[in-house]
Amino acid sequence: MKIKLKHLCSDTDRHGNLRFYVRVPGQKKIRLGAAPTTEEFYEAYRRAIGERDALDPSGKIKAGSFRALVAKYVSSTKFKSLDGSTQSWQRRTLEDICTAYGHCLVETMKGKHVRAIRNEKIDAGLPAAGNQRLKAMRAMFRWGVEEEECETNPTIGVQKHGYQTDGHHQWTDEQMAQYRAFYPLGTKQRVAIDLVSYTSCRREDVVRIGPQHRRNGRLVYRQAKNEHRNPIDLDIPVHPKLAESLDAFTSDHLIWSLSGASHSLSKASATGSKSGAAPRACPIAARCTASASTRRASSPKRARHRTRLVR
Repeated sequence: MKIKLKHLCSDTDRHGNLRFYVRVPGQKKIRLGAAPTTEEFYEAYRRAIGERDALDPSGKIKAGSFRALVAKYVSSTKFKSLDGSTQSWQRRTLEDICTAYGHCLVETMKGKHVRAIRNEKIDAGLPAAGNQRLKAMRAMFRWGVEEEECETNPTIGVQKHGYQTDGHHQWTDEQMAQYRAFYPLGTKQRVAIDLVSYTSCRREDVVRIGPQHRRNGRLVYRQAKNEHRNPIDLDIPVHPKLAESLDAFTSDHLIWSLSGASHSLSKASATGSKSGAAPRACPIAARCTASASTRRASSPKRARHRTRLVR
């Protein structure tokens, strides 16, 4: 049985290879790289059709479409006031939705459509990504209603998908010892793991802390999370083992966890390990593995205060 796909065309190159494209009259064609009998081919086709249908004949974004609302949202003052990391994941998530649903008219969207967009990721075994889609759309439609860019908010009443995971792997004491044996005192990898272990700070903080934050035997710094909306300053004691690690490390920079190119390490690679060390160091794993006594001695209590001081 033959299936005719809208705007699909093909040609043959000089080597005799058959090439497929999505071509809308008056617009540039989009090459589909996968073989036509594969699921990847139909996924690429759906993305291409979604991108094309979101444009009018002149190549401009169609007014009233989901993509048009996304474009207005990411250009808004509200969006630009968000933390950089929040802007990044929201933009990335909304653009991902646009590949298949950018052509949809916002005025016709209902809760069932939002659930379908969320469930697309859940059915693919990515429940967290599905909830992230819902979270991004909630923020955008909330802004859209307030700014009168759309009439209704279709995300109202749509709930997050509940699921259970095993969480992040928590390193054993043997793995922590193996990592420290591979990276001795005086290395930046050792400083990074000790900062996480003896302060329980977030990985986005460990790549920003430096000598200027160490004052009179304490670490004083501002958390990166929500620093532009609800800033929280931390003042915690320096654990003796952390002090030993910091004293053994020599650096002329303002960030302890600095890469060889004089750039701050990414928050995902701050404690990256090499072959022969413990399993690849995850800052979250090290943070979870910090002993209870260490947390009581040097970690701030989770209270809703602008400044947190731990004796």
